[in-house]
Amino acid sequence: MTVEIPRDGRVLFIGDSITDAGRDRTDPADLGVGWAMMAAAWFTARHPGHRATFRNRGVGGDRVRDLRARWSDDCLALSPQLVSVLIGINDTWRRYSSGETTTVEEFTADYRHVLGVTRDALPDVRLVLMEPFLLPVDDDQRRWHEDLDPKLDAVRKLAVEFDATLVAVQARFDTADVDDRVWTDDGVHLTPSGHAVLAQQWLAAVSPAT
Repeated sequence: MTVEIPRDGRVLFIGDSITDAGRDRTDPADLGVGWAMMAAAWFTARHPGHRATFRNRGVGGDRVRDLRARWSDDCLALSPQLVSVLIGINDTWRRYSSGETTTVEEFTADYRHVLGVTRDALPDVRLVLMEPFLLPVDDDQRRWHEDLDPKLDAVRKLAVEFDATLVAVQARFDTADVDDRVWTDDGVHLTPSGHAVLAQQWLAAVSPAT
């Protein structure tokens, strides 16, 4: 299912460091140097007369609970017409790096909350949910799937519940016949090529409204 971006539409990318991608926090219009910037640039290049406006509110290190805490300021206050969310890997990473566990029930409840308040505040908003993903670089990191996979499944179910467009990410990387280090150096953060794959997946899920 693809989702339409309205003419003169306001599009918000929000999530963690994968979306943040080094954006300049002092410039509200800066998109960083990652997939969000690539997706916005390619959409505009393909549809220059559409005049869509793109904003990036990714914050490195965010878990879904952090997203919930800043949702009013970083999402609702901008009145976006399309909200694209990519969150989840830090909810898994912290379990293994510092013993801070986010249960799938907690993850789902916080994610459902931000989607619900968005629907309430912006009834006509379009929602795009990006799958959290992992590209393990060693055996220890492969264990992370036991924590991430249930959260990935939760995102898929929330997409159905909220009639959101789901962007498959994990499968796209999994089926690529190439060493994962083409896409990532640490299993989470992406190389420019990895960001380009993410941008391509997002662009395949959206279209300009006629």
